[in-house]
Amino acid sequence: MNNFSFVDGSVVGLYLLVTMIVGVMVRKYVGKVEDFLVAGREMNVYLGIASLAATEFGIVTCMYTAQNGFTKGFAGAIPGVLTFLAMFLVGYTGFCIKPLRDSGVMTIPELFEKKFGARVRWASGVVIVLGGLLNMGVFLRTGGDFLVNVSGMNPDYLEEMMTILLIGVAVYTILGGMLSVLVTDFLQFIVMSAGLLFTTFLILDKVGWSTLVDTVQANYGEGGFNPLKNPGMGWSYVIFNALLNTAAVLTWQTQISRVLSAKDSKTGRRVYTGTSFFFVARFLIPGIWGIAALALLTPEQIGGNSLLAMPKMLALVVPMGLMGILVAAMLAADMSTDSSYMLTWGSVIYNDIMAPFRKIPWPEKKGLFWNRTIIALIGVFLLIYGLWYKLEGDLWTYLGITGTIYLSSMSILLIACCYWPRANNWGASAAIICGAIVPVLTLILQKVGPYTEWFKQNDTVCGVATYVIVALAMVIGSLLKPQKM
Repeated sequence: MNNFSFVDGSVVGLYLLVTMIVGVMVRKYVGKVEDFLVAGREMNVYLGIASLAATEFGIVTCMYTAQNGFTKGFAGAIPGVLTFLAMFLVGYTGFCIKPLRDSGVMTIPELFEKKFGARVRWASGVVIVLGGLLNMGVFLRTGGDFLVNVSGMNPDYLEEMMTILLIGVAVYTILGGMLSVLVTDFLQFIVMSAGLLFTTFLILDKVGWSTLVDTVQANYGEGGFNPLKNPGMGWSYVIFNALLNTAAVLTWQTQISRVLSAKDSKTGRRVYTGTSFFFVARFLIPGIWGIAALALLTPEQIGGNSLLAMPKMLALVVPMGLMGILVAAMLAADMSTDSSYMLTWGSVIYNDIMAPFRKIPWPEKKGLFWNRTIIALIGVFLLIYGLWYKLEGDLWTYLGITGTIYLSSMSILLIACCYWPRANNWGASAAIICGAIVPVLTLILQKVGPYTEWFKQNDTVCGVATYVIVALAMVIGSLLKPQKM
């Protein structure tokens, strides 16, 4: 059934039009590469908080956090609690992010060159882009699945919707860079927040809090509230997520780009502390939607795919006429995420992977041309990858494993770069190699070989092992290199 009325379509169309106009208008303020990549380092606290919150909540975020609520109950929100603690402590203490911002670099690998050399900078750029693009590769199809199921649109149009959304985001990102991202993120944060609150109140009014609690108790018992008692989680899940989310706070390029775009390190730290609690809401609110789907839908309605349970529930709960507000909010969330991710991965390609090809600094005009071209090529890759990759298992764990390709090594490198004088390029190289091999092997062995089921069921164990192996590689590799006399 199509839940979209003319009014709903008008709301969504007006929102998309306003976003495009605002995003394109700021292009006139982009005169050099620094403006394009880090907004001239003029971002203030409030714009930074709104932008970071909007970037880190897209449709894919809503989908995997709702899936966590559906399959794990309230215990599924534990990654959000761990992210809150990590982000607040890093922002409060300035751990790593203060020396990083004070260094004046535009990307993390640029900082590594100062301590570990140009080759480590290039290799760091490669693994950041590899992990980032594999991570983002599932965003478009997941977003399309949400829109199709929540609005009742014909699934045959999913690819067309994905393409149109990506082109729209790419246009203003290519023209305005980080300036467009920050300005549109502020608008998208307002629309997204209103939509999330409105939908949550609607669900609670229809289902009731006590029903949600009883549903979790009936389906998961104590494990629905305590992750350590949940057979699908346990210590390995909690430890992996603690490591993963701390590493993301320190080195996830979309988050760090806000620190590097801030006026100074103090502003960057305040953005982190100010945004930190949002990450609890980021997991809890869609988690409640997922639990509501568990309470309201039958197994036949779900069809065996827990990822689609939440949008199918919303299609039943949100009435025609108000659906446009929900879809506009979700599009706001998705556009802010896609634009920021495309820009940040593109910045690493330009600033670090292409660095060896710039023997002398390029003119600003040529630099802007290449940055815009790179973003367009990323869009093409995302479209192709998003159409053919078949997700195995739970979406959050897939994102965690692909993110670990670079988070494990980059977080260890950053800590060592800032605080361990003995760290050197041998240790850095060993850490990068080990950090890439284990997650990639995990993804491969989940699909081929005699132990595919074991790797699907123990992916968090592989994730924890990656961080331990990378830390050991950094220490052992650095200590093996002879010291200069």
